[in-house]
Amino acid sequence: MIPALIMLAAVLLDWALGEPPLRWHPLVGFGRLAARAQAWLHGRWGPAPAAQRCAGAVAWLLLIAPAVLVAWGLSGVPVIGELAALLGLYWALGHRSLHDHAQPVFRALQQGEEPAAREYASRIVSRDAATLDIEKSTIESILENGNDAVFGALFWFVLAGLPGVVLFRLANTLDASWGYRSEQYLHFGWASARIDDALNWLPARLTALSYALLGRTRLALHCWRTQAAACDSPNGGPVMAAGAGALGIRLGGPARYRGQWLQKPWLGQGAEPVAGDILRALRLVQRSVALWVLVLLVASGISELI
Repeated sequence: MIPALIMLAAVLLDWALGEPPLRWHPLVGFGRLAARAQAWLHGRWGPAPAAQRCAGAVAWLLLIAPAVLVAWGLSGVPVIGELAALLGLYWALGHRSLHDHAQPVFRALQQGEEPAAREYASRIVSRDAATLDIEKSTIESILENGNDAVFGALFWFVLAGLPGVVLFRLANTLDASWGYRSEQYLHFGWASARIDDALNWLPARLTALSYALLGRTRLALHCWRTQAAACDSPNGGPVMAAGAGALGIRLGGPARYRGQWLQKPWLGQGAEPVAGDILRALRLVQRSVALWVLVLLVASGISELI
């Protein structure tokens, strides 16, 4: 029952406080370490793809293994272990952050301030700001980050406690830093991208199932089954296809990144999204978080009785 209560407390703490100040956020310090590790190891053993992949894997291991070992050691200490688990999960969650970043986009659109809405949206997506579809890109970010910033952390906490949360969140951070298909990171970031895909495989599908159950279920499952495989991301596809279907809207399509237009697959079914769908997407993630917490609390209560 204790892990379930810690999970509930961390979710409530995240919702009440949001992200900690940057100067106190552990991921800020981890980001600096990652930049130093990259500068030290990137290209250290030559430009060959195999050498760069090896360097990236070593950098990943050097950064993450010590943190996971510390988390594992803390987990075995009474009281301190529970407090560390609460703080670790709180730091890993970004549920309130989703709302804090997406709601200004909605408010600006409601007030007819499209330039401000475009500016707010550009802060949470990687597309070129001048050409992005504001509503569509914001909703896609909400749905995908629901998995990356919320449900993945919850899943790994349930499965492996504090070490699992630390492993997932730091691996996700390295993927966000190095997991690009650019010339610089194509091989150096190969290990971080593949590991993140593996860690996210099951959480992403549970996230997609949650979206489907709490929205237009049959349509969401149909979109997941028929559209997800067309996405480049093995985990983003199920999440966004099911989420779009659950909301009854159409996402995807052409998008410009760094001056180049890419034809992304169409996801979901229905009308093009409007400003109000941003709030609907946020509520879908919110209800899914409540579902996960409720299921764990009930399962923990039943196991206690047995």
